Amino acid sequence: MVVSDNGKHVAIFAFPAGSHVNVILNLALKLAQAAPNVRFSFFNTAKFNQTLSSNPHIPENIKAYDVADGIPEGHVLGHPAEAVNLFLQAGPQNLQKGIDFAVQETKERVTCIIADAFVASSLIVAQNLQVPWIALWAGHPCSLSAHMYTDSIRHRFADGKNRTLDFIPGLSNIFIEDLPGGVLRDGEEDSIFSRTLASMGEVLPQAKAVLMNFYEELAPSPCVDDLKSKMQSLFHLGFLSLSLPLPPRPPSDTDATGCLSWLDRQSTRSVAFLSFGTVIIPPPHELVAIAETLEESRIPFLWSLKDNFLGLLPKGFLERTSMRGKVVPWAPQMHVLGHDSVGVFVTHCGLNSVSESVLNEVPMIYRPLIGDNGINARIIEDVWRIGVRVEGGVFSKNGFVKSLKLVLLEKEGKKMRKNIQVVKKIVVDAAGPKGKAAQDFPTLVDLISSS
Repeated sequence: MVVSDNGKHVAIFAFPAGSHVNVILNLALKLAQAAPNVRFSFFNTAKFNQTLSSNPHIPENIKAYDVADGIPEGHVLGHPAEAVNLFLQAGPQNLQKGIDFAVQETKERVTCIIADAFVASSLIVAQNLQVPWIALWAGHPCSLSAHMYTDSIRHRFADGKNRTLDFIPGLSNIFIEDLPGGVLRDGEEDSIFSRTLASMGEVLPQAKAVLMNFYEELAPSPCVDDLKSKMQSLFHLGFLSLSLPLPPRPPSDTDATGCLSWLDRQSTRSVAFLSFGTVIIPPPHELVAIAETLEESRIPFLWSLKDNFLGLLPKGFLERTSMRGKVVPWAPQMHVLGHDSVGVFVTHCGLNSVSESVLNEVPMIYRPLIGDNGINARIIEDVWRIGVRVEGGVFSKNGFVKSLKLVLLEKEGKKMRKNIQVVKKIVVDAAGPKGKAAQDFPTLVDLISSS
């Protein structure tokens, strides 16, 4: 096979879980539009690649290729983390097969690899191909910093006591209990995913550049400066899943879910919107506590909850609350948060959800569930002061109703709304032509175009 050395061909590897796919997909689309002479091959599992194939606005210079998910035929998955570990277990050989197929089809060798940092094995592929490796960190800079210091954290807090991470630049507000699961466990006993995260301190400094799904102006300066000192290059690209300025909300009658039309009939800032992401939800007893609180408090609510979890709710809940509540399997979250009727967002604190809440000026009640949710939550409450954690860290009737009243009815909620306007202004300014993201993105385009 004759392979051309003339063109630029960038391989992009997604991490097939949760919001990670949307973040790196949006990056791929932005790069393809900014560099029309560069070919982009986007690699993900067949399940997630359906998102790309159904997008009518795909540039001609980007094409999706499937890579195996690592799940044995006929295997029934248990916890969502199992799918992640099976994918990572497939290793660099699995990724190389995808590249080989794309090269065979395009007749152009790969000149650069961009990958979600969680797909760390793509570094081995890049080294074998002798091409630059660029990593994307989809979370908050503070969560990356925590993983960069995993060994130090394990050594310092082996006794398990709850203390702040004030020995790490920019993380003085973060507590040990806020850290993602696995940081404090023995590495030899961890899952492949946990070992991957623990290796970030060794892996990411080898990247030609590390890309942040965040605005530098919004991050703690000591944290950013420390990360820059450890990386070859650090580019802050802003919230990649969002476009600023925000597009206008579509007419309510075009929303097939009926959420916007329902919100049109509610009072200003009266509705609690509940959504816990796509990976994991609160355990069954907490779902019951949420439902009982919503029913007894008589607060209007819109709840995004998949149909297969409806059976966990109290019998008759849907019927008894149908006049002031709406439960849907999926909601257009960004548009819902932008509606005047929504007064509070009840969330798991994923970064994409947090950024959407900030830009729509909706304070949060949060219950961290997985990964960096705890770090995001701590920043929201103690640094930005735009939300409150559910009492005791888990949903209970008494605790949840207190949180709802505090945000929707009390002075503290008004303070949060003022604070969130301040945070939003930082984001809007950072997204403008004078922001760091406006400088870093063209630098990234130059990097992949010249590699």
